[in-house]
Amino acid sequence: MRQSKFKIGINILCGMVLWINSVVPAATENHLLHPVSIQSVTIEDAFWSPRLNTWSQVTVPDVLNKFENGGAFRNFDRAAGLLEGKHEGPPWHDGLIYETILGISDFLVYHPDKEIENRLDQYIERIAAAQAKDPDGYVMTYTQLDEPNHRWGLNGGYERWQHDVYNAGALVEAGVHYYRATGKVKLLEVAVRMANLMCDVMGPSPKKNIVPSHSLPEEALVKLYVLFHENPALKGKLSVAVNERRYLDLAEFWLENRGNHCGKPTEQQWNEDEPGCQSWIRSQQYGDSRPSWGPYAQDHKSIFQQETLEGHAVRATLMCTGLTAAARVNGRDDYTAAAKRLWDNMAGKRMHITGGMGAFAHDEKFGADYVLPNDAYLETCAAIGAGFYHHNMNLLFGDAKYVDELERVLYNGVLNGVSLSGNQYYYQNPLSTKNYHRWAWHGCPCCPPMFLKFISAMPGYIYAHDNDGLYINLFVGSQAECSIKDNLVTVRQKTDYPWKGAISLTLEPKEDAEFAVHIRIPGWANGVENPSGLYKSDLKSKITLKVNGKEIESPRITKGYASIQRLWKKGDTIELELPVAPRRIYAHPEVKADNGKVALQSGPLVYCFEQLDNPNMTSLALGTDLSLQLDYQSGLFGGINLIKGRAFSRQQTGPAKEVEFTAIPFFCQDNREGGGTIEVWLPER
Repeated sequence: MRQSKFKIGINILCGMVLWINSVVPAATENHLLHPVSIQSVTIEDAFWSPRLNTWSQVTVPDVLNKFENGGAFRNFDRAAGLLEGKHEGPPWHDGLIYETILGISDFLVYHPDKEIENRLDQYIERIAAAQAKDPDGYVMTYTQLDEPNHRWGLNGGYERWQHDVYNAGALVEAGVHYYRATGKVKLLEVAVRMANLMCDVMGPSPKKNIVPSHSLPEEALVKLYVLFHENPALKGKLSVAVNERRYLDLAEFWLENRGNHCGKPTEQQWNEDEPGCQSWIRSQQYGDSRPSWGPYAQDHKSIFQQETLEGHAVRATLMCTGLTAAARVNGRDDYTAAAKRLWDNMAGKRMHITGGMGAFAHDEKFGADYVLPNDAYLETCAAIGAGFYHHNMNLLFGDAKYVDELERVLYNGVLNGVSLSGNQYYYQNPLSTKNYHRWAWHGCPCCPPMFLKFISAMPGYIYAHDNDGLYINLFVGSQAECSIKDNLVTVRQKTDYPWKGAISLTLEPKEDAEFAVHIRIPGWANGVENPSGLYKSDLKSKITLKVNGKEIESPRITKGYASIQRLWKKGDTIELELPVAPRRIYAHPEVKADNGKVALQSGPLVYCFEQLDNPNMTSLALGTDLSLQLDYQSGLFGGINLIKGRAFSRQQTGPAKEVEFTAIPFFCQDNREGGGTIEVWLPER
């Protein structure tokens, strides 16, 4: 790995701008983990298996059909010269197609479907034909068809709208995943040509100072680097040149050149007059430099100087995802420190209880610290971006607290984005709604592809390993294989989580061997709802951990994992019992929106009060001394735990009276006729 070093970049801008990225102290808590890949995991789980089936069999064709009907694929035919006409849909349609292909690719690993795979192959042929039309290998249908002189947002182009670099990054990432899933190189070749073109055009002077206005390409280029770094023989299978070092260099350039611009438009200008800013950019008043995309695109200052996560929540979380991916590869302390600092701010002061991100509809952006309104925007894509960030942070630091937040967003902010039927969607996921319903499709259909991309990767989040042991991160019925100390180890997990807290693990090493098994003990199971105290609970239940039936009285907890080091033999078992009894959640006092209010959780699940079950919901207040009970209903939503209890109903006259209430998991809202009005936080008395 390369050593940390001073990097000095000087650019003659509208004014003289000098920025220096200095070395920061070594982040001694780093501990790299390696995920057990989806190729090595088989899901056998009562909660997840039927859902994965629905998403692969219903959601996948639904998304493809709706993109076809909306003209997204016809854009490639036009770029290839096979059809006439202008571009259909928003400029980022190409990127959404690529993200859909990526998500389906991962599904194909464990849900093989020849019909869908053949369908993707036909789409890939159309994409390749559009690229072949251009001598440089450039394929960007909106720009090719509608703004051909504005490639990459140059010459007065408006990259904030065009999404050229975002689209290219999504193509690269799809090429990598489709190759890993199928072994086919057609899309990978298209992706490498685009990556090579970007490497030729973008970078330190005399190349162009271009950074993605919409992040995602940073991690994509890191993935491309890793693919060829780990598989050098793959280069011989391609008809295009590969120099993987260039891909990592470009990803680092994109990250390090945040804030390196002419200084205009300023943040105030962007806030007050976006049309005027666009006009200023299109008239090329930035001269030989480049315009600033401001906090909206995390471009207001160097990432090594940013203290808080700002701007568009999807762009911000995806930028940080790329930052952590690069840090794992380059080993640089300044990258690691920046990733940790921004995560601490995001998860500790700017995250809703569901793991959702983005307080305001304007610019789809974060609010200030502790500004967490219950009618917040909370775009599905932002929750997913945060999930990718949490996962990468766990792989970088080996700390279970990042999986705690991954679990939070997975079971709440992400699952809520798609209906239980698999073909209705949410763009926004507020915690307080009135007659708010899912849509069949959207003018900006970015969330379904992102959902597929995230959820298809979920089996790869369950287990990880290092050189000395196995890590159990998520509690999902499954079987996995990985190599620990050159010994093939199979682990089998059985559980009815999240409805029940019992988890059973069976270890089957090929040979008896001593190694460590690290089992995540969720912070919520110990009353630590958030590592920064953003949320807290009243949970007081006991956790039990057994090996071969014998309880471990005081397990050694390291970075949130119960670590068991011993000689493991085939058939050894570990049993973990987590408390899933209902618990009350309270927000930090600085979260003014939730002062005097309480929310309910069971295990990782946030619950909501839907008016369909609670006609008097607007008058309810939960009492501190009233009991809560779980009630499993096998016939509702495929089987769920309800939380039932009694609350106080405020009366217009006279004293409040006790009434019964029913709460359902947040992700179950608006899945019944008459649903769509909910509250997560209720007053407490």
